[in-house]
Amino acid sequence: MSAPKAIVIGSGFGGLAAAIRLSCKGYDVHVLEKLDAPGGRASVHRQDGFTFDAGPTIITAPQLLEELWTLCGKRMSDDITLKPMEPFYRIRFDDGSWFDYSGDAQTMRREVARFCPADLPGYDRFIAAADQACKLGFEELGGMPFNSFSDLLAALPSMVKMMAWESLYTLVSRHISDPKLRIVFSFHPLLIGGNPFAVTRVYSLINTLERRWGVHWAMGGTGALIKGLVKLLAERGVSVRCHAPVTRIHVHDGRACGVTLENGERLEADIVVSNGDPAWTYRYLVDAAHRRHWSDRKIAHGKYSMSLFVWYFGTNRRYHDVPHHMIMLGPRYRELLDDIFKHHHLAEDYSLYLHRPSASDPSVAPADCDAFYVLAPVPHLGSGTDWSQDAEKFRQSIQRHLENTVLPGLGQHVVTSKLMTPQDFKDRLWSYQGAAFGLEPILLQSAWFRPHNRSEDIDGLYMVGAGTHPGAGVPGVLMSAKAMATVVPNV
Repeated sequence: MSAPKAIVIGSGFGGLAAAIRLSCKGYDVHVLEKLDAPGGRASVHRQDGFTFDAGPTIITAPQLLEELWTLCGKRMSDDITLKPMEPFYRIRFDDGSWFDYSGDAQTMRREVARFCPADLPGYDRFIAAADQACKLGFEELGGMPFNSFSDLLAALPSMVKMMAWESLYTLVSRHISDPKLRIVFSFHPLLIGGNPFAVTRVYSLINTLERRWGVHWAMGGTGALIKGLVKLLAERGVSVRCHAPVTRIHVHDGRACGVTLENGERLEADIVVSNGDPAWTYRYLVDAAHRRHWSDRKIAHGKYSMSLFVWYFGTNRRYHDVPHHMIMLGPRYRELLDDIFKHHHLAEDYSLYLHRPSASDPSVAPADCDAFYVLAPVPHLGSGTDWSQDAEKFRQSIQRHLENTVLPGLGQHVVTSKLMTPQDFKDRLWSYQGAAFGLEPILLQSAWFRPHNRSEDIDGLYMVGAGTHPGAGVPGVLMSAKAMATVVPNV
């Protein structure tokens, strides 16, 4: 008998990890990708001799990637070189002061003491809380699929121990008094689309993930990891078909049975796995008659994460004083986040993530040049912003700010440039509302309340990626594929 056929929609980290796990379970796997190359949100832009990672730029918990190579009887080190970052990143405040966030315990204590020596005991208490969150929230619950209400009930004792109803910023503020240090130890959820004032304190586990397993750069860029995963699949006889956008998931007798592509081609399958945004998948790929739980009304009333404005640019000079990763905070913190998450208002000020991969990896830029991307968290398309009109004005404002702070003379040295806006997240990546991370990761949109790894509505339909459990970020996306694999029938 032939192996059952699995179609995986999308080839981001979640889709590729799902394809590997399904292949190893014995499925005949077919991966379909809308774009012209694998990667999804982790795709690569190559322009004028520069290489720009479109999305993720750091790797934490690399053992989750290593698992995929191990499943295939390979070693990740044969294909991928991970370079540890030290410091992990620099957090620069609007007044020009900065905090170098490190994996070294003594260095971190010196940095804390440099801002507020009295906060050292509180810092130790925060670390203990983060370690507990990592043990309970990541190691024990992260791979649980949360497909039934009993899964939620089983997790409740751990959620109570972690005081999951409390926000991360509240946790930090309980232990740390210095306003700048409160920002340093609360901003991490922004990396996965969450508001530090609204997400559960469970996200303190990111601090422990970084300290325990480090922050890494994949030499050649994050795209090198995508290439390595595609190679693993090819060695197992699984190909990734690009230029193949799926426009319909077919359901017969309550069960997913195949897909239709944009060109009208129909493909049959025994199971379908979507690595697309779950809200988009349900709203636009599945007929409403098959969606009792994820109705159009429920999708429309969800709270969606922020989006991103990203400017990729290359310079014909090097900025040696700029580290690989830098967080550049604006004059407002809570007020700016309120504008983004609550008011859906594009403010005139911003905080930025400045990424200079050529600081660690000369291969991403021509000789004596630097590759950059600068990212600004912005509201999703619910803001009503017309990015076709406002994008260039916003970019110019960011350029002036960079010129006045860390990249003097930038304008005369830019030799290549590319933009990505919330509209691109919607049009290119099919993200609902142009939200970069799916549903906002607040408590009542997390775990059992998030779109399940096994569809609540349709047998044989599964979800992986940032929009499903456990959430966004490379570790979360990889764990979503692991959770999915536990509920897919064995061959």
